[in-house]
Formats: sequence, C-alpha cells, structure tokens
Amino acid sequence: MKEEKRDFPMKIKIGFKKVFDAYKENTPASEAEQKQAAAMLSIEKKFPELSSGITNFKELKDYREQIDTILNPLFPSVLKDNEIKFATIPFQEMAFKSTQRYKNIIKAAGADFSPDIINFDEDQFYIMGCSIILGHYYDRKVDFRRSYYYNIPDERGMIKNYRLLYNADFVDILKTSKAKDITEEDINELLESFEDVSVWKEKFPPESWIFNGFVIASLTDVTLNVSISDFKTNLLRLEKNGGFENTEFSRIFRSIFDLRDLMIGFTDYNEESETFERTLFQEISSFILNDKQSELSKDALCSASYYTLFKQKEFYCVTDAERYHKLYPDNLLYKKMLDQGMKSAVFASIVFNDKILGVLELVSPNANDLNTINANKLRDVMPFLVDAVVRSKENLENELELIIQEECTAIHSSVHWKFRQEAKRYLNSMNEGNPTFFKEVVFEDIYPLYGQTDIKGSSDARNEATKQDLMLQLTYIDELLKKLSNQSSLPIFEQMKFTIASFSKEIEENLQVDTERKIMNFISSEITPFFKHIRQRNETHKEWVDDYHQLIDINTGFVYKYRRDYDESVMIINKRLAAVLDKKQQEAQKMHPHYFERFKTDGVEHNMYIGQAITKEKSFNKIYLKNLKLWQLQVMCEMENSFYRFKDSLPINLDVASMILAFNGSLSLRFRMDEKRFDVDGTYNARYEVVKKRVDKANIKGTENRITQPGKIAIIYSQKEDEEEYLKYIHFLQYQKMLDEEIELLELEDLQGVTGLKALRVKVLYSKSNDKIKEYYTYEDLISQLEN
Repeated sequence: MKEEKRDFPMKIKIGFKKVFDAYKENTPASEAEQKQAAAMLSIEKKFPELSSGITNFKELKDYREQIDTILNPLFPSVLKDNEIKFATIPFQEMAFKSTQRYKNIIKAAGADFSPDIINFDEDQFYIMGCSIILGHYYDRKVDFRRSYYYNIPDERGMIKNYRLLYNADFVDILKTSKAKDITEEDINELLESFEDVSVWKEKFPPESWIFNGFVIASLTDVTLNVSISDFKTNLLRLEKNGGFENTEFSRIFRSIFDLRDLMIGFTDYNEESETFERTLFQEISSFILNDKQSELSKDALCSASYYTLFKQKEFYCVTDAERYHKLYPDNLLYKKMLDQGMKSAVFASIVFNDKILGVLELVSPNANDLNTINANKLRDVMPFLVDAVVRSKENLENELELIIQEECTAIHSSVHWKFRQEAKRYLNSMNEGNPTFFKEVVFEDIYPLYGQTDIKGSSDARNEATKQDLMLQLTYIDELLKKLSNQSSLPIFEQMKFTIASFSKEIEENLQVDTERKIMNFISSEITPFFKHIRQRNETHKEWVDDYHQLIDINTGFVYKYRRDYDESVMIINKRLAAVLDKKQQEAQKMHPHYFERFKTDGVEHNMYIGQAITKEKSFNKIYLKNLKLWQLQVMCEMENSFYRFKDSLPINLDVASMILAFNGSLSLRFRMDEKRFDVDGTYNARYEVVKKRVDKANIKGTENRITQPGKIAIIYSQKEDEEEYLKYIHFLQYQKMLDEEIELLELEDLQGVTGLKALRVKVLYSKSNDKIKEYYTYEDLISQLEN
C-alpha cells in the first residue's frame, strides 16, 4: 500500500468507530450475534486507536487480524468470488480489505499496476473532498461527477472498464479549529466556482477537517457500456475528421466482444451498380473484397450469405471457416476467409430505409471466437454505425457533386451516374496519393434527336425596335432643341438639328450597326452634356430637360421602349415554351431514361440522346427511340398550341416556326472538359452539328422561301427510311387531330458541306383551349381570327 501525499481538505484517519457504534446501538437477536457483538466491543476496548483512527497507514499491518474481524460481516465469504469490493479511503488506490475477486483482478493486471481513477486530477480530488464535507456535515449534497471509473488490464492485456461506487456509511466528519464556518453565501459561491480550486481551498483550508472512518468501494464491470460510449464518441470524431482511426475502432470492438484477436472490416455497397467497393472508410480493410477495389456483390458472397445479408438483412455468421470449407469446398467466401487467415466472422448489413449501404465485418483468426450468440452484441452498436455511414455517404455525395460541378458544371440526371463513376475514380486516386485528372466522359452508339421552335424574323423585329427607339429619342431631342432655339437662336442649335435630321434619314433608309453606334456616341458625347448644362440655367430649362429624362432609361441614357417590348415578348415566349417542354420532359424520362438539354435563344431548342450507354440500368431497345421521336413531334404540336393561346397578349406581334432534325444512325457523344459541354465525337458525326446550325435558315430548293414557316412543323431528313418512319407518326397525329391532312414533301437547297436534305412539312391544328372537346383550326384560321 502506498500512502497518498496529495493536498486534501481533510486529515485522513482510518477508524472503525461507526462499526463499533452500530453493535452498541443494535440489540443482538441470536446467540451467534451476541458473540459477534461481544467480540467487536472487546476489540474496541483493547485497541481504542481503531476507534479514534489511525493516521499512519503503515501501522495498519499491525492490526490486520482485528481489521479482518471487524470487516468480515461486510465481506461475506460466500460472495468473495462474486463481488468486486474493497475497503479504502476516498479517491485513494489503497485497499486494506478486499474480496478474492478483487484480488484476482489486481493480480492479473500485473505487479506494476496501481489502480487509479481515470480523468481525475489533483484539483478535482480536492473539490471531491470538500463535497464530502458539505454532504456529511452540512447535509448539502454536492455531486459534481456522475461516475468514477477504473481501467484495469486483464491477464491477456485487454483493458476492462469498471465503474466505482462508494458506500460512506462508516464515516465521521469532524471540524478542527482551522475549519471555517460555511454559510449559504459560501455555498452559492462554491457552486459557481467548480473550475477555480482556489475558492474551495479558501473555504476549506487543507487538513482543516478530519475524516475518520473508511468507505466500501464496489466495482462493476461496464466494459460493454463504456466501449459503446467510446464507439459513439469515435463516430463523432470520424464525422469531424473525415476518417476512421482503425486502431481505436479495433480496440473498441475487441472490448465489446472480449476478443483480443478480433479485427474489423468494412465494405461499401453501391446500389446503382450492385457492387461492393472501397470508397468509404478506406483506412479499414475489406475482408470481403480482400485486395480488390470492387466486385459484384453476388460474386463476392456465397448464395447463403447474400440471401442473409441482402434479403433477410440479418447477421451472417461463420463460426469455423475451416470446417465449413471442407463441407462446401466450392464456397468462395470460406476460401477467401482462409486465404486471409480468418476462421470465424460476423458480417452485418448496414441498412437504412430498407437499403443496404455497406457491410460491417468482424473477423478472427480463431474458430468459434465469433458466433451466432455474441453476434447479438452488434445490435447495441448498429444504430449508431448506421447513422455514421449515412452521414459519411452524404458527405461523399457532396464531395462527388463538388468535383462534378468543378470539372463539368451542371449535368443532366440521366447521365449523372457516369460522371459519378468518374468522380469516384478520380477521388479514390487522389486519396491514394496518385497523380490524376478528370477524364473525358464518352457515350458511344447513341441516337440524337434535335428540335427547335424558333421566333421567326427575330432579327428584323429587333432591328425595327431599335430603329423606333432611336427615331423616338431623336424626335424628343429635336423638339427640345426647337424650344431652346425659339428662346435664343444660337448656330449650335441649328447644327445639332441638322445632325439629327441626317441621322433620321439614315435610319429610315438603311439602319447599319455603325449608324446605331454613331447616334449613341453623338447623344452621349454632345447631347447629354449639353442638356446637363442648360438644365442649370433656369427653372424652365430644368423642367424641359427633366421631361426629356422621363422619356429615357435613366441607367443607359437612351430610349428603351420598343426594344423593351421586343425583349419582353421574347422572354415570355421562351419562358412559356420552355415550361411546356420541361413539364413534358419529366414524363418522357419516366418512359425511358435519356439525355436532355434545352437552350433559350430567340425561341427554344433542345437536344436529346438515347441509347444503351445512357440507360445504364435498363436494356435499350429501338422501340424506345421510336417512342421518343413520336413524343417529340407531339410535344412540338403542343408547344405550337401553347404559343398561339398567348400570342395576342404579347407586347409586339411575333411568330414562331418549328422544326425537327432526323438523323439516321447513331453517334458518339463526348463531354469536352475544356468547354464544359457535350459535343458529338468524330468527323462524320460533326456533320450532324453543321446541319443543326444551318438548316433552319435553308430555303426550299429553287425558291426564296424558308423551309421553316409559322403554323407548320418541318421535319428535315436525308434517308428514305426516315421519311417513311415520320409519315407513320404524322398519320397518327392527324388521326389525333393534332396535324392537318396536307403533307408537303420538299427538297432543300444545298448547304455548305451538306447536300441531299429533304423535308416533310405539315400544318399544325390549333385548339382554342385545353378542353377535351376541341375546335381545331389551321394557322391561317387563327391569324384571321386574331386580326378580326
């Protein structure tokens, strides 16, 4: 035993007065009890120092026989091998009486081991002593700690956790002349000063009180509870630091299962590809994958383990892999375990919302270490592990999304899986410290579809709006100059009016880009400074110039009336047509996944690509391509109908014309990393992009008439089989009263680098409303109605 020399508010005496008093106060009921009481009181009479208290703990050995007699009733021999109990003084490591089980635990810990309360420093030691005084003498329970713990190694070197509980029924607390009276104000101050030991030492000076007695300390094995608590703490640390501390987690699981040789593993599960892979928690081994980076789940497991983990979502136990392998030599899982030196294992599915996220692996090189009985210990930790894996999966998804956004910008959902694959490969390479780059993503053998609903004559309408705004502003300026010249005739006014008249004539005859630039320069460099000057001359001039400012855009200094009407009209058309297309697109994706992108320019255009390389999960069949072609034609009809329902509410009169480009065959689609966009791959396929850019401006062969016209849908193609296919779709939509009966078969003029294009052109039938009972009109009918 080692005597403690730490500062303490009480002078410690080990005494047994409380025990002797108990025998004096209680009348023995039996003859045996009478003999026992007489023996106790005889010891007190013969050895009064055992009652008054011993301060020199080395003297305790001289009273070993008497102390055993006194404490034997508190340490029943029948429980000596069950209870972990010893007599001591508060917060000390000494024991002057103990059960056999306690002695065995301390002996197994080693000769050099000395039990000490964990996470308990000198200041806490002092404050706990003060709390004993407050509790026993002032009847004020002040408990700053919930529990005290010992960490004690067993004979295998594994740390066992024990909770320490004190019984202080045999303690007297006495004041000395050095002790201070404690008031209610003092107690309030102490309760506010746990971190400041100087306050406690001021109220309770060292050894100003006397502790006479002993305490009975009981230990309870709480290794499992502490290990689970450590497990939760380390999971929180995992989330904060972004990685497992494999050594620490292995130690925790060894404590939970009380298995020195236990090891842990983890295998991530990718539901999309139905594969096991090394993505999450790469610091931890995967015994299922062994040295592989990924493997199909059905190939990595045997049929029994796959059924248990994925169908039943229960633990799969292997108690003796060696014996099992002899019985089932073709079972790859047992062979895989033996190849890694493992003979028993528990595999547990990590399940969230009925989906498998991964598999926790507990393995041991010893047969029967892990079994169906101790596997149930996992049920206490699985909820916390599931939460950690879910959060880690979410963090991984966010990291992958960040990589995709940085490398590729926004990606359509239909092809997102392919970019996730590449992002995952990129991230794994980075985590392994290998130099890497984000590779271009390619989809081969896919079928393109292109369509547009374009605003007809948008350039002319924009130019006309610009001319009207410029003429209007020049008129305002000219009128103001006339007012000024009527008041005072200055030659500069006439020169400005002459310049304005020249510009007006130039606008009416032929507006050029250079003309617009010259007018704007004239206004900003000459008119605006001049008006600013004359505004300050008098109130009349100020009022005239302010009236002019009411007519122009204050931010630009120019009239923006007709161009605003044009821009607003284009915005409304784009917004409403895109809304129709986007809504219908959601429905089309449910029919079969395909890549989709749309652009708002002067109208709305869209690209679609469909094929096995994009589909991923479902097997592609050309029936889905045909379905998408029919869907596209039908949606173009609906977009046309939508436009003509709001056409008359536009600020200016505009028309749209629709076109579909049919491409015979498949092509490759490559995501250009430098440009952050998709593009067709290969020289031959590039012809498709050329046609897309030029065909809507093409004329019918031998005429000056554009192939695209308001009220009609033009389907551009080059192969006879495309013509036959689209005629079937047109006939069907004619039956559905979406297209008119007349069909035009036309040839297009040769484009640069592109010859032999043809077109089917058919009128759209329009309806007044979305009601089931419709009245149908051609484009000419609608225009006639709008004009009336």
